[in-house]
Amino acid sequence: MEDKRPNILGGLGGWLWLIVVIVPIYYIIVTSLRPQEDYYNENPLSIPSNPSLEPYRIVLENDFLLYLGNSLLVTIIAVVVILAVSLMASYYLVRSGTRLARHTLQLILLGIAIPLQATIIPVYYLIVELGVYDTVWGLILPYIAFGIPISVLITVNFVRDIPGELFESMRVDGAGEWRMLVTLVLPLSRPALMTVGIYQALQVWNGFLFPLVLTQSSEVRVLPLSLWSYQGEFSTNVPAVLAAVTLSVLPIFAAYIVGRRQLVSGLTAGFGK
Repeated sequence: MEDKRPNILGGLGGWLWLIVVIVPIYYIIVTSLRPQEDYYNENPLSIPSNPSLEPYRIVLENDFLLYLGNSLLVTIIAVVVILAVSLMASYYLVRSGTRLARHTLQLILLGIAIPLQATIIPVYYLIVELGVYDTVWGLILPYIAFGIPISVLITVNFVRDIPGELFESMRVDGAGEWRMLVTLVLPLSRPALMTVGIYQALQVWNGFLFPLVLTQSSEVRVLPLSLWSYQGEFSTNVPAVLAAVTLSVLPIFAAYIVGRRQLVSGLTAGFGK
């Protein structure tokens, strides 16, 4: 009978890593609830003796909701377009089977090898020439362009795994390409789309370089750039800065809670084959 000994070193390593992850999160939350006058007088890891929502009030009174709305707008539009384009492109690339489709896939995947930082100057000039500099569309368009390659790479593998017999059966019933895409490919590719959606939402939501280079006015400022400005504006008010960080995480955390099962399903698909 096999002797199953407990993996003590593995367990200790797991607890150590949990502490490494939890302590910074705990510090951010408790500090955001600490009044500014108590910040330098108390242990930074202790529970606030006089918990206060004053840091959150300060942040909300300094256009935080405007920056939150801009981030939501940019993220939602960019992710929806990326998902739609990636699904349609994957369907064409898998079902077409032509040489043009193969070369198109190679060209799309080439975009994965191009670092974003290496293209920021051409992107800047392109956005200026299009007349969308310092607008939300000046952020949305680059995010869509850079998000499509990796999204197609994920979705095309899901579409390729759909049995061809299902397509032939629907074609015999008189279904067209759009009907097969909507009623067959879309439901079966839901784990891939959820994975791509959450991944791209994180990329867009946390993006800093594009907002820094492609926007200027505060009216189109998004959360990552606003947190940077808060750091300068509230340089002596650390609780207010960390309150802004806490509020900025909540929407994307809620999206993860809603789609976590589909995300895990999409990331682990294919390992059992």
